[in-house]
Amino acid sequence: MSPAPDLSTATWRKSSYSDGGDNNCVEVSDAFPGLVPVRDSKTASAPALVVGAAAWSAFVGFAAGG
Repeated sequence: MSPAPDLSTATWRKSSYSDGGDNNCVEVSDAFPGLVPVRDSKTASAPALVVGAAAWSAFVGFAAGG
């Protein structure tokens, strides 16, 4: 298992499907090749979930398909 990336300087962006509020969003960071850190904006200081880019892409594709 690989060590977790240092996310302390990560730039986060909100999901385009979030409701636009400040505290009800899924946020991801695009700065980690091959990995997608994901966090909940309500608990931004909590640990992020880090998944492989292929797994994230499959999840987003599944979610978009209904």
